[in-house]
Amino acid sequence: MSETAVTSESPALPHISDATLRDSAHMAGVEFGPQDAAVIADLLVRTGVDLVEVGMVSGPGSKDADLVEAVHEAVGPKRSMTLVVVRDRQQVAQALDEAERLGVHHVMYSIPTSAEHAALKLGSPSLKFLQTLARSAISQAKDRGFHVTFSGEDGARTPAERLVPYVTDGFAAGADRFRLAETVAYLSPWQMEDVIGGITAIEGSEIEIHSHNMLGMAVANSLAAVRAGAKWISATVGGIGERGGNAPLAELLTSLRIVHGDTRFDLSHLTELSRVALKGAGLGEAFQSGPTTPHAFAYELPGQLTNPEAYETLPAEVVGNVRELRVRTRLSPALVRWALAETGLSVDVDAFTSWLARRQESDGAPLLDRDAIGKAAVDFLAQ
Repeated sequence: MSETAVTSESPALPHISDATLRDSAHMAGVEFGPQDAAVIADLLVRTGVDLVEVGMVSGPGSKDADLVEAVHEAVGPKRSMTLVVVRDRQQVAQALDEAERLGVHHVMYSIPTSAEHAALKLGSPSLKFLQTLARSAISQAKDRGFHVTFSGEDGARTPAERLVPYVTDGFAAGADRFRLAETVAYLSPWQMEDVIGGITAIEGSEIEIHSHNMLGMAVANSLAAVRAGAKWISATVGGIGERGGNAPLAELLTSLRIVHGDTRFDLSHLTELSRVALKGAGLGEAFQSGPTTPHAFAYELPGQLTNPEAYETLPAEVVGNVRELRVRTRLSPALVRWALAETGLSVDVDAFTSWLARRQESDGAPLLDRDAIGKAAVDFLAQ
């Protein structure tokens, strides 16, 4: 029996980017070190992955600087991409300064496109405001010589009458690629084909798909996007990532081989990649996608905890799960305030957060959840 099942209608084979060192690294409670980053990046490139996405930059003094530098040392800046947060023109300029300092070649802008996410993160749901912000950010980066991918965060839930003008404007401003982020798993494969088909029709467009796996369809949706004309797929090793995980790299590459006869990749590195990534993430020997796992509704950003409906495919309670905080070193007063809200403890949150951060550093950054933060607050008050 043949290993491949190539169809007569196979689409052009896609480029692959891997977001393990960005999306997975910012999963609640997961913090890769520089050594992990270097090994993972090297194995990804040896596998044949085109681009290694690493780190997030929002301004000076990026906490991910060591990861970005480790990946640049391992595979070079032209084989890597760093996400740049977009909030306003001045903030973008400061973030690009930091990206230049780190030697970044390829930036990927994180820009919320759904009205709900835009209102939450940008303070306005206005499409006109969104377009103006994106054009400004793209032109700033192109003027500095960056290769620019711009995103549609929560793009899968963004109506076509809002998404298409945004994407059209972004390419007109000089962007090199657009990434549709299925931030909240939402689409079936046939719906994904319709959405992607609407933006691949834009003249001069180059489209990437980044799917989350809460509904178990991230690989299927990625292949459907390629069928509709997308030229890039974003995946993660083991499917590790926020909100039920991402399109798992091994399943994606083996599917490309079996379904489309794609033999471009050296699959022999995949098991080692999974071992290294799972160990570095502190996830044991396996990562499980979907809505019933302890990490499916775990967050470490205050906005996710206070506005969960903006990030969840369905509420945790529907499947008998619970929403939880998981954090190691990315503590903030807002997170601590949320964790202590129902404890009845009266504590100086700023002072306690600083104290807890110092204790985390001295203890090796153990995983903290709501209960652990509450117990730490009792210790703090007892001093």
